Amino acid sequence: MSVPQILFLVVGAVTLGAAVAVVTSRNVLHSAFLLALTFFGVAVLYVLLDTPYLAAAQVLVYIGAISVLIVFAIMLSRKVAAPDLVQRNSQWLLSLIVAVALFGVLAYLTLQAAWPAAKQALSVDAIGGLGEAFVGTYALPFEVVSVVLLVALVGAIIIARER
Repeated sequence: MSVPQILFLVVGAVTLGAAVAVVTSRNVLHSAFLLALTFFGVAVLYVLLDTPYLAAAQVLVYIGAISVLIVFAIMLSRKVAAPDLVQRNSQWLLSLIVAVALFGVLAYLTLQAAWPAAKQALSVDAIGGLGEAFVGTYALPFEVVSVVLLVALVGAIIIARER
């Protein structure tokens, strides 16, 4: 086993552990930071897979924007990080059952699908075209999504405020 393969497995295990910790942590602020660690792990995996464009997009969008947005939303909410606040989900058992069932269905479908393998590597023009489509043709949908996220953040702050 080569060094990049070992590094890939280690980073994958850390990323998976951080993702599990995101949903099992009782402190929402800790979950937000663990989510940023998960996003960073995915970016490192992209680098190890020789896709620097996706790694840069992962860092800029998910760590630089989404994670910071979540941390700001938590910080602007009152008493969310207070140590005396009990954060518990009474529907965790139902959620666990649905998640395991969904995982089983997705695993079954993944194993049953005939995945077509590319005969040759993608050309640089195809990757460049993808990048140009993100900032050209699909720029408006990305901007619409950013406005929707901003409205959701403002709505969450208004709902979280004390009356």
